[in-house]
Amino acid sequence: MTRFQKAIQLLLNYSTVVLFLVVLVTFGLLSPKFLTLGNITNILIQSSSLTILAIGMTFVLLTAGIDLSVGSIMFVVGVISGKLVVIGLPIWWAIPLVLVIGLLFGLVNAFFIFKLKIVPFIVTLATFYVGRGLGLYISETRAINLPESFLQIGSSKLLGLPMPIVILLLVLIIGHFVLSSTQFGRQVYAVGNDMAKARKAGVPVKKILLTVYLICGLCAAISSLVALAQLGAVSPTFGYQNEFMAIAAAVLGGTSLFGGKGNILPGTLIGALLIQSIQNGLVIINVNPYIYPVITGTVIFLIVMIDSLRHKSVQKALRTKTTI
Repeated sequence: MTRFQKAIQLLLNYSTVVLFLVVLVTFGLLSPKFLTLGNITNILIQSSSLTILAIGMTFVLLTAGIDLSVGSIMFVVGVISGKLVVIGLPIWWAIPLVLVIGLLFGLVNAFFIFKLKIVPFIVTLATFYVGRGLGLYISETRAINLPESFLQIGSSKLLGLPMPIVILLLVLIIGHFVLSSTQFGRQVYAVGNDMAKARKAGVPVKKILLTVYLICGLCAAISSLVALAQLGAVSPTFGYQNEFMAIAAAVLGGTSLFGGKGNILPGTLIGALLIQSIQNGLVIINVNPYIYPVITGTVIFLIVMIDSLRHKSVQKALRTKTTI
């Protein structure tokens, strides 16, 4: 491999980190407000819901799967938790109930995927529509305003840290530990790299697939609660297209769409922060809001293209070794 090829490979491997630094420097130069402590804290709070959602998505993507239902899970959880709290159910009773709803969606997805052998894209696309329709039916397509007790979760602090950041840190630490330091985590990577070989090696593939979709559903429910604690209301469009943002954050962080490669720390975290930093920076410099999706989409396209090139490079290297 020539020096030029090594440089290109290095750039491909650290493309997200480089892009993140470029975004920070660019917006920092365009506006003195961007890199202030207050705005950085604001970015962390705003990105907490997306990061948690993307953590769950990372588990699924690592097995070469996908979950398009997470945005709808967020919506259903938001609607039901809103209804329960509004009718007088204590918030600390409502939270466990709606977390179970997230797990149930994950269970349904996993059942159809590994039991009936239906492609994850089709299964989760179906549950995407079921979840969205169920939420609209329960809410009667009306916004649900949440009581002050719900908003206190978003505004309260623990050890000086805003509660959304505390919840994010807990999910980050647990998710990172599970993937990097447990047998289950190693098996997730094995399934994503080669499911057939993993099965022959004694990896309980069905159990792994079930667990990653349960984790994804649970993270979607937690993400919903964190977002609602900041917004204070559930609108009919709540959670809409968040599944694509979660996939984007994971892929931006280096998780491969082909499975078997990626991590939560620093990967998924940087991916989510990159997306939120771009959106935050565009607001600060007063860019037309209709341009946001165009710029974000362009960045996502570039990173997905880089991921594809990285994957082809790895496959080429493996073929070269095999022939040798």
